[in-house]
Amino acid sequence: MTAILFGSISTLSDSSELQRSSFNEAFEQHGLGWRWDRDEYRTLLDSNGGAERVAAYAEQRGEDVDAKAVHATKSELFQKGLAGTSSPRAGVVDTIKAAKDAGAKLAFVTTTAKANVDALFDALAPAVQRSDFDVVVTAEDVDDKKPAPDAYTRALEQLGEDAGSAVAIEDNPGGVKSAQAAGLTVVAFPNDNTAEADFGSAEKTDRLDYSTLTAGLA
Repeated sequence: MTAILFGSISTLSDSSELQRSSFNEAFEQHGLGWRWDRDEYRTLLDSNGGAERVAAYAEQRGEDVDAKAVHATKSELFQKGLAGTSSPRAGVVDTIKAAKDAGAKLAFVTTTAKANVDALFDALAPAVQRSDFDVVVTAEDVDDKKPAPDAYTRALEQLGEDAGSAVAIEDNPGGVKSAQAAGLTVVAFPNDNTAEADFGSAEKTDRLDYSTLTAGLA
């Protein structure tokens, strides 16, 4: 294995419930009568995130909503929340260290905004830092978000690696589809809100381990 590609914020730190609560607080601030409980939120996780998710939900309800403004508020709340709640997920720090020791390259491949990624790394430092990764891809770097393969294709190009010798780690079905479409072997690392999701052929784990990731490419 020559490279590990972490996909999405919650592969590093489980922020799924913070995401949901930030959406709900943003809805309240914008005077919307919406509240996503855990069950409803989980049904939305297969669709595009960001303002697109808000817009699709409003359209479904027949409501006229400034989705970009609502999502901007949500992002501000989320970034502030990361500072007080973030910690690395099980096995993440050890896997990053083992990959470096083995000479494998590392990438962080997400289609969330760069500002969210910056806030995440600020919150996780020094345990996990941006400098740990050879390549970081965010929403601003691609035209099409996941489940399109663009983010992973770009990361592989920047790493100078082939998909066949690398593995992706994803926490949601859309991310798995994105990585598989780019030709990558994928390990599903579900977050608190995707534990029961259908990850198809991807192997699932609740704790990362470098030797297990390597074995998957043997």
